[in-house]
Amino acid sequence: MMDKQDIQTIEQRGSNIETVNEQLDRLKNGFPYLKLYNSAKIGAGIFHLSPDEETTALKRWEEYLADGGKVMKFVPASGAASRMFKSLFSFVDGEENEPMPGSDVSQIIKDVKKLPFYNILNDKCKEIYSKSVEELIQEKRQKDVISAIVKENGLNYGNLPKGLLLFHAYEEDSPRTPVEEQLMEGAQSAKSSDGTVHLHFTVSSNHRKLFEKKLAETVPAIEKKTGVKFDISLSEQKPSTDTIAANEDGTPFRENGSLVFRPGGHGALISNLNDVDAEVVFIKNIDNVVPDSLREVTLKYKKILGGILVETHDHIIDFLEALESPNVDDTKIREIVSFLHGDLFIKFQEPESREELISFLKKKLNRPLRVCGMVRNEGEPGGGPFIAYNKDGSASPQILESTQIDPNNEEYKEMMKTATHFNPVDLVCYLKDPAGKSYNLPDYVDADTGFISSKSLHGKSLKALELPGLWNGAMSDWNTIFVEVPSETFNPVKTVNDLLRPAHQG
Repeated sequence: MMDKQDIQTIEQRGSNIETVNEQLDRLKNGFPYLKLYNSAKIGAGIFHLSPDEETTALKRWEEYLADGGKVMKFVPASGAASRMFKSLFSFVDGEENEPMPGSDVSQIIKDVKKLPFYNILNDKCKEIYSKSVEELIQEKRQKDVISAIVKENGLNYGNLPKGLLLFHAYEEDSPRTPVEEQLMEGAQSAKSSDGTVHLHFTVSSNHRKLFEKKLAETVPAIEKKTGVKFDISLSEQKPSTDTIAANEDGTPFRENGSLVFRPGGHGALISNLNDVDAEVVFIKNIDNVVPDSLREVTLKYKKILGGILVETHDHIIDFLEALESPNVDDTKIREIVSFLHGDLFIKFQEPESREELISFLKKKLNRPLRVCGMVRNEGEPGGGPFIAYNKDGSASPQILESTQIDPNNEEYKEMMKTATHFNPVDLVCYLKDPAGKSYNLPDYVDADTGFISSKSLHGKSLKALELPGLWNGAMSDWNTIFVEVPSETFNPVKTVNDLLRPAHQG
């Protein structure tokens, strides 16, 4: 199905014909459902820390930083804000001149002065319509107000990246964007021993200059305010990680004769994460931020997760050193087996021979490590913590999406129904091996855990393939620990109305 021009196009993108054929095979035949051991719960895959355990973790984190540990914050920030304003676009583009009572749009109109961007919206309305927001609302010109928020001749918020919208207003300071709040959080939780805070943002190519401009404007002031030095880097999703689109019959989707490729989803960012040089990396979505007055709980549990990570890594280093000794005694081996079962929650049948067991333990211990905060399930959307089977027959903690679970399996449906926690994307990772060499993260991806979705391009239906999610299948073969964290640490902004929640009002 591919001619020389197709192959040249594929290679120019940094990919190869073998990879593309594998993607087409996936689009035609789908992905297998995962085999589940159980959902993760407190005492059975999720740790609920005692006050003493929290104190110990906090202390170990401070020791790690004092000893010169290098930390980085990795923030996926390429998402556009268009989905945030879906209801506003529907109103502006619809036939009704006034919003339905009780709708999201009516709430925005009612509480418009509580929006963090109210002042610049007011100025924009005066510029466009020669009237203030309040005057427009009094004249029942709500559509003009909403249009000024999302449309290109207004604030253009519907087309900007989410990371550059104003999220929080301050009485004695300028309103802040998520990028600025991530800088503030990093200054307070991820400062290395030399006073430097390393941050990495993944951005889309068409928004990169906007991010660079915002950072140039704001970093000096935040450095002065916090007393730290920022080391900030940006990267874009690589064309080589884009996936080919297919028709419903699995054949390549073409436009004007040319193959069509689509971004591979956040799972493509495992390649960007692989490029950073740091031992410890915090990962958190760009929109999960709070104003200064509400950050204390978030900072505390950031450090606790970091401390648990370092404590666990301490044990792993000790155990790997012991297993390298030809005289390792059976008592130590039993201690290591107990650690895999009780701390890493890996379920496995022990090999019959001592040599095979030692080899198995080495392989399981010498992998990237992550500690993931888990929040009590209160109806928020998001993947969940499960114990899933691996290809070698063992079972281990995994973050799964509902699409990876067989909807016709009654036992699995009950596991999902009774799940107690969900994934807020709040994790900290250890990316270097005992010798201090970075793991090659693509080696630990489970290629069987991608997603297929139905999309369209210029009115024509197509099948799109998403790579294994960054914190899902892309980290499938990592050591994983789930720790319960308070719901106060999870404050995403999925719609513009979320900015009216108390967590974003300060």
